[in-house]
Amino acid sequence: MGLTRPLPGEYPQGFTPYVAAAKEGDPLTLLQAQAGEVAALFQGVTEGQGTYRYAPGKWSLKDLLQHLSDAERIFAYRCLRIGRGDVTPLPGFEENDYAVAARADAHTVAQLLADFQAVRAASLTLFRSLDDQAWGQQGTSSGKSITARCFPYVCLGHAAHHLTIIQERYLPGLK
Repeated sequence: MGLTRPLPGEYPQGFTPYVAAAKEGDPLTLLQAQAGEVAALFQGVTEGQGTYRYAPGKWSLKDLLQHLSDAERIFAYRCLRIGRGDVTPLPGFEENDYAVAARADAHTVAQLLADFQAVRAASLTLFRSLDDQAWGQQGTSSGKSITARCFPYVCLGHAAHHLTIIQERYLPGLK
């Protein structure tokens, strides 16, 4: 059977935009290609541009790249736990608190990009290791029911969401 797009009801409503933003096709192939898109985008970002914020109080480009890594780590961990049949409820996380604690602007763009690439490679290794039974496992995350097979789509759509924001709100300000 393989990995198939999750159906509504398999994931919390808050993940609907991410699942919807995931392109059609094999999600693992798309995740690999998206890693290349992120690399191509951030390889051209200077250190000064990395600290750019399109408005006061918004994340810098470096913060955003760190957020992609942090969120994907958490999504992959949830997938691992649920895919292995662990029914222990998993907590949520506060992304803004993580952004402050990460102090991404203190790191180079190259360091943050290498971290994202490593996280994505690890996510792909995990996702490729799961079988049909694992993908169908159901668990609880942030108090909501979700199946393991949702997480590759959530990772894909979450990153796509932020790449769109970068294109629309950050890049015009860098020119």
